[in-house]
Amino acid sequence: MKREDDQKLWDLLGEAKPPVASPFFARNVLRTIRQQPAVLRRITGWFALSRLVPAATLAMAMIVAVFVVQAPDKTELALSTDSDPVARIDPQDYDVVADLDELIASDENALWDDNSSL
Repeated sequence: MKREDDQKLWDLLGEAKPPVASPFFARNVLRTIRQQPAVLRRITGWFALSRLVPAATLAMAMIVAVFVVQAPDKTELALSTDSDPVARIDPQDYDVVADLDELIASDENALWDDNSSL
């Protein structure tokens, strides 16, 4: 901004009192700088190796436990890969399956019988 652009503003700025630094300005600045690492030490103290290693170990153990618990059993995988549904049936359920087979067969025959009467 040039002085000719806004003469009133420059006149007002010329009347303003110039800033004066305190005689203890340098001491106050240095004290503030020295106090900051104490705050940083408190924050970085949480990330010290004495706390970080056990926390990371615990986190990894929990992650492994979740994967182990959620992994399917090998017996379940073996059963699910069988293509024969009769092979997956418990021996106790053979009677029920036989009855269902008879019911399905009779239902199919009844379906054809109904169509032939039309």
